[in-house]
Amino acid sequence: MKTAISIPDEVFERAEKLARRLHMSRSGLYVKAVEDYIREHRTDRVRECLDDVYRTNDSSLDKVSEELQAKSLSGDEW
Repeated sequence: MKTAISIPDEVFERAEKLARRLHMSRSGLYVKAVEDYIREHRTDRVRECLDDVYRTNDSSLDKVSEELQAKSLSGDEW
């Protein structure tokens, strides 16, 4: 897929230098950058869904479960 984008001159120049230093094509550098950005944000939607669940549902433990959980952690060092 071929596309055209506009970026500030300073960013373009820094990207050109980095691509040369890494022995990559300009396209390769931009593909890698976008892939990394997508990977970094892949859990955003999951987080939003979990926030929705916990906003509308009580997530607290009943007293017995809370005590059992606390006992199970008592021997662990944090």
